[in-house]
Amino acid sequence: MDYLAEYRRWCTGGVFDQATREELLSLTDEKEIEDRFYKELSFGTGGLRGIVGAGTNRMNFYTVGRATQGLADYINACVKEGSAVIAYDSRRMSKEFALDTACILAANGIKAYLFGSLRPTPELSFAVRFHGATAGIVITASHNPPAYNGYKVYWSDGGQIVPPHDKNIISRVGAVAYEDVRRIGEAEAKARGLLVLLGEETDRAYLDAVKSLSLSPEAVKALGGKMKIVYTPLHGTGNLPVRRVLKEIGFENVYVVPEQELPDPAFTTLTYPNPEDPAAFKLALALAREKDADLVLATDPDADRLGVYAKDRSGNYVRFSGNMSGLLIAEYVLSRRKEKGLLPAAGDGALVTTVVSSKMAYPIAEAYGLKVIETLTGFKYIGEQIHMFELARGKNGGRTDGKIGAYAYVFGFEESYGCLAGTYARDKDAVAAVMLLCEAAAYYAAQGLTLPEQMERMYRKYGYFSEDLCTETAAGAEGAERIRRAMQAIRRDPPEALGASRVIAVCDYLEEESGLPKSNVLRFTLENGWCCVRPSGTEPKIKFYIGASGDRAGAEERMKAVRKDLLRLTGFEV
Repeated sequence: MDYLAEYRRWCTGGVFDQATREELLSLTDEKEIEDRFYKELSFGTGGLRGIVGAGTNRMNFYTVGRATQGLADYINACVKEGSAVIAYDSRRMSKEFALDTACILAANGIKAYLFGSLRPTPELSFAVRFHGATAGIVITASHNPPAYNGYKVYWSDGGQIVPPHDKNIISRVGAVAYEDVRRIGEAEAKARGLLVLLGEETDRAYLDAVKSLSLSPEAVKALGGKMKIVYTPLHGTGNLPVRRVLKEIGFENVYVVPEQELPDPAFTTLTYPNPEDPAAFKLALALAREKDADLVLATDPDADRLGVYAKDRSGNYVRFSGNMSGLLIAEYVLSRRKEKGLLPAAGDGALVTTVVSSKMAYPIAEAYGLKVIETLTGFKYIGEQIHMFELARGKNGGRTDGKIGAYAYVFGFEESYGCLAGTYARDKDAVAAVMLLCEAAAYYAAQGLTLPEQMERMYRKYGYFSEDLCTETAAGAEGAERIRRAMQAIRRDPPEALGASRVIAVCDYLEEESGLPKSNVLRFTLENGWCCVRPSGTEPKIKFYIGASGDRAGAEERMKAVRKDLLRLTGFEV
């Protein structure tokens, strides 16, 4: 793309409004102009994600409008009377993009169900099926830095779009010019019955679905008035639903971090609104020490990821990685369901995870007679498995003899702080994860255990697994090229050993037939460990996932050595 020619077109073209032209004409840094126009903000397999601002490589009314028009064209090609549910988070321009999206859909004859205020992403996933909609859209950049926003698309099964819908929608979007986008006003859309606001009815149904997952009401009844929980929504959508569900099931002492309680598009108390980042817990941990809290919890802006600290026997707060919290909730859910006779027959149920998540999933699944199914990175693939299981099992939900993959979904998790314990939604749900984590804490406390002690008990039962994620940022056109070269180098000349660990096998998900969709991911199976390398799909980053098992000290040392070699081989060593 000739970025200067495209820049000039945006500065002078009649389709672009005066505010957009003025923003662009005020730019004096050519690198900034290049970054805004060196490519189009691509509608990927999940939607859009980018910095808010004017330009082809930015989130704005023109790029969002083009995406929505392409989606509308596809919906109308699939069904006669289409509809879509739209939700949004607390980020800059989220509400405006959501309303504009609704008005574009309405102009194309598609009924838009729009939440009247911010809602969590998992509630959007739930609402698509609850309202029988053709599609769903959530305006969010999840845990990205404050400058970002995004546009995620869901299909009628409540899951994020997967083949063939993703490729078909991408094709439609690519055929739309900015001039092709059709809009009507909000008042006209409402008058024609094509814009309907959602509220309490959907909220109540969603929260009831979350509460149906509860497995230890007796433990909550006994300890819900004693346990102390500090919670921060990180200025996002989790505040109201998380507090509401905890109160309704019986947790009475929930302290919300006041500085981070209300929506704030600038995320002024944070540099990075991500519960994976320990720095995001600074205020929450201070409040926890003041209140002597048992648990410290944080959800990301769209409330699909949960970060956890738990107090140990000495009064220190122990950080749980996404793998650890997911595994702890999985063990709690599976053990309680087994006690209650609610697990599928041996071999009939499945625990679904991703290729970059903890391998402790395997011994846990084996202990409860479940099949482990690994997907590519991204919870949309776990949601896809739920849909595939339902199709394979038939309308009555029972196993259909002779059908491959006819499993009952029991639990799914990924290392990036997300899990799902039911099938009411098809995306990770931090609202439900908070409820189950707090309930698990009460259940184990009744047995005299803290959550760190329960985690150690799991290590003794299943073996010690150490996993970590190393992320390196490379921004702009030069960064994208650096990441491309890094992947090319390690793909062309894969190592025979990493650290002191011999490489047993290499899987290139872009080139080999793995049974999964093609993806730019490399996976190395090591002696007593594994690692994966992939570019991020939502940020200018390359990610290194590393895991090791065995004795604790040995596993930690092997992991450090593998990390050092991976950074060296890809040119990202310091």
